[in-house]
Amino acid sequence: MRKHAARGILAATAFAVVSCSAPAPEDPGAGTIGVAFETLQTEFWVAAIDAIRSELDARGMTMLEAIADGDANKQLEQVRGFIARGVDGIILVPRDGKSVIPMVRAANDAGVPIVLFNRPPDPSSARSVAVVADNLAIARATGEFLCEQARASGERKKAAILVGDLGDQNAIHRRDGFGEAMAGCEDAVEVVSRIPTEWNQEKALAGVTNALQAHPDLGLIFTSSDFMLPSIVSALRTAGKYHEAGEEGHVILGGFDGDVTAWRMLADGYLDATGVQDVFFESEASVQALEDLRRGAEVPPVILDEGFVIHSGNMEEVQGRMWGARVAQRATRGGRGGA
Repeated sequence: MRKHAARGILAATAFAVVSCSAPAPEDPGAGTIGVAFETLQTEFWVAAIDAIRSELDARGMTMLEAIADGDANKQLEQVRGFIARGVDGIILVPRDGKSVIPMVRAANDAGVPIVLFNRPPDPSSARSVAVVADNLAIARATGEFLCEQARASGERKKAAILVGDLGDQNAIHRRDGFGEAMAGCEDAVEVVSRIPTEWNQEKALAGVTNALQAHPDLGLIFTSSDFMLPSIVSALRTAGKYHEAGEEGHVILGGFDGDVTAWRMLADGYLDATGVQDVFFESEASVQALEDLRRGAEVPPVILDEGFVIHSGNMEEVQGRMWGARVAQRATRGGRGGA
């Protein structure tokens, strides 16, 4: 097993293990893997599917690809189609933790190992492996860094958080992680606005605009996804509050994901920090989990991506692990722009 995959399995927080329904050979060979994504509408998902494709290719595996465009019923049919074509394993990004359970059961019934990428299932008897970011811990660490920035400013900051779709466990964990950080930062930060977005840019823009009107002295904003940074920037520009770190009137900004926009804002001095999901670890761990399941090995049902927080003080050290930085640098070199 590769070094990173081993690290993730050790970090798993579960008591049970998952195995194939029937013993598999020690060396199952290359095989064909069905990869089904709920959407490719953000840079994160594009980077993720590119990373999975590269990982499968490096191991000599064939990849079948399906995109559900947000339709859970369509994704269930895609999974059934993979099974009918005799795939040796499935990597799946579900719409949510509930709708994925019939898909997992279909794979279980067919004896096909299945790994859920970045989104865990709701509790059930269906058997899968989920490779997920430790959203709670990463958001908490990001919030703690923002808290220290607020303390260093010498003034108590009013803060807003942009909350994602609460039907998504990732959004809930990010909200809660930030909340835990702020609970220990009441001397430096007062959270005055919690903005529901449902992962929608228009709602994010309206919410930040309203928050700035209600609190013109807003001094800190955390977004549960870097995807919504453009809406935050637009609202701040309109309010005349978009300034680099160190400039008078700078609003402390933090995010979560590690996308291209976050990287460029960090490099330009406007973003203070973002919590990064390690797409490359998650991709490698997902493929490794399938290989282990195909060999009949026991695999924890949850493999955690510990992620990291990137900020101006550690940019040079960790940028190679930030998927958005890689995408941006590849685009600058005239490449395709994938991860």
